[in-house]
Amino acid sequence: MRLSLLAALLLAAGATAAQATELTVMSFNVWGGGANEQKPVDETVAVIKAVNPDIIGIQETRLESDPCTADVCPAVGDSVAPKLAAALGYHYYDQAKQNDALWANAILSRYPIGKATPNDTGVEITVDGRKVQVFNIHLDDSPYQPYQLLGIEYGDAPFLKTADEAVKAAEATRGPALKLLFDDMAAAGEADAAFVFGDFNEPSHRDWTESAVKAGLQPLVVPFPTVKAIEDKGFVDTFRAIYPDAGAKPGMTWTPTSEPSAKDDHHDRIDFALARAKDLQVISAGIAGEKAPEADIVVTPWPSDHRATMAKVKF
Repeated sequence: MRLSLLAALLLAAGATAAQATELTVMSFNVWGGGANEQKPVDETVAVIKAVNPDIIGIQETRLESDPCTADVCPAVGDSVAPKLAAALGYHYYDQAKQNDALWANAILSRYPIGKATPNDTGVEITVDGRKVQVFNIHLDDSPYQPYQLLGIEYGDAPFLKTADEAVKAAEATRGPALKLLFDDMAAAGEADAAFVFGDFNEPSHRDWTESAVKAGLQPLVVPFPTVKAIEDKGFVDTFRAIYPDAGAKPGMTWTPTSEPSAKDDHHDRIDFALARAKDLQVISAGIAGEKAPEADIVVTPWPSDHRATMAKVKF
């Protein structure tokens, strides 16, 4: 009798220890909380509430300067992160350092936020007794290789003709930021799960594919390097884990402010939520935005010049 009771208690303890953790995560360039277009912060709060995430990486918590050009556009004013956190009842951390990997970034979480990494690209969060490392970056938008390939003027960047030229230009543009991120990953050490959120200002090698070219979405196949470099660290592109065919489900996050037919712009997926964990399961993923079919979660009015990306994961 006593042995049976002990065995049952041990089995119950083992089941509890092995219980999976489930999180909804989100990456959202909030465009100054909408304030670049004089929108109230309530609209940004409404977007986040519609997704109901546990952890969020937000970019552009502060305003763009006036003027704001391709080459010079410092962040100005106060961060909107405290207002968002107060309205949502979340914890927050403003990533206040200035370096190649950041442009007015912040991390919001239902769970208390711990120590930051040396380059300020990430923080440690304890979820159900498990260490979760959360990184959130905003990479340089100039030179912007899709524009360079399509002959769209943006700053003084030269036009490009080939995929190889685009890859080399992307590596030069965002390589310094990736080094800061990877140095922080090494400093953070092992974790039960890790996430990388961000506005990468670069498409993925999983988007400029033959399928996307056949669908008329992209002009040629380009193995863009930034997402691939992070995937090589063991991370999974949560959106493409659910929707592997870029021709069938493009998931464009840039931009709801112009039509796909616009000659002075090009729509693309440049916002990401990447995840790494043992026995990671991506349950669902999607885009939040202003209208269907571009968005899976529709919120109007829409406050940003980016759509948001989200995923539900288990580990």
